[in-house]
Amino acid sequence: MNKDKINIKNFFKNDFYNEILVPIHKSGYPFIFIFFVFSLFLGALSDFLGWIGLILTAWCVYFFRDPIRVVPKDKNLIISPADGKVLKVSVENPPEEFNSKSKLNKLSIFMNVFNVHVNRIPFSGRISELKYIPGTFFNASLDKSSKENERMCIKLEISKNKYIFLVQIAGLIARRIKCDLEKNQKVETGEKFGIIRFGSRVDIYVPEEIKFSVIEGQTLFGGESIIARIRDV
Repeated sequence: MNKDKINIKNFFKNDFYNEILVPIHKSGYPFIFIFFVFSLFLGALSDFLGWIGLILTAWCVYFFRDPIRVVPKDKNLIISPADGKVLKVSVENPPEEFNSKSKLNKLSIFMNVFNVHVNRIPFSGRISELKYIPGTFFNASLDKSSKENERMCIKLEISKNKYIFLVQIAGLIARRIKCDLEKNQKVETGEKFGIIRFGSRVDIYVPEEIKFSVIEGQTLFGGESIIARIRDV
């Protein structure tokens, strides 16, 4: 009997909170508040409109969810920076904003409006450079969005003269990229660093000798899914 009580208590303290009462990313609170107030206004006009407003508010809460993730402990692993589907694995030059001509392995991850949109650091290191580029808002699943859409380019130094490049890319619906990083900031694998609103994309570039262990069409979870392994850092 006492064991059952302990299990129920642990469920409400841990499982219930983590699986049902998922934490909300702080950038979502203003949107949720606006949607809720708008719902009250609609409800004053009509019960039907009020319910529509509440459904939209619930969807907004769902969009800005920030679930707890268990980061792999192996320090040689590169983990996914975002939730979503692998669009493409290719060999390309790094973002042109960094003026580098070396060939790198590139992985593109597409986040639809139902994915978690919180972004995470793929590997421990130091933020070497940050460059924000205003741009257009093509569908983030298109290749041209990598070079033409609004984006934040991040250069992450993982060891001396060895870098990983990250690009947060706004999509067709998204109009705002939030990046909390600063130049020279030290970061850890799995650390949250920003969010892109309402459908977007993240590209990650790694040195050519590092091979991605994922395939196109695969579903990834930011902070948990392993996408590559580094032998020597």
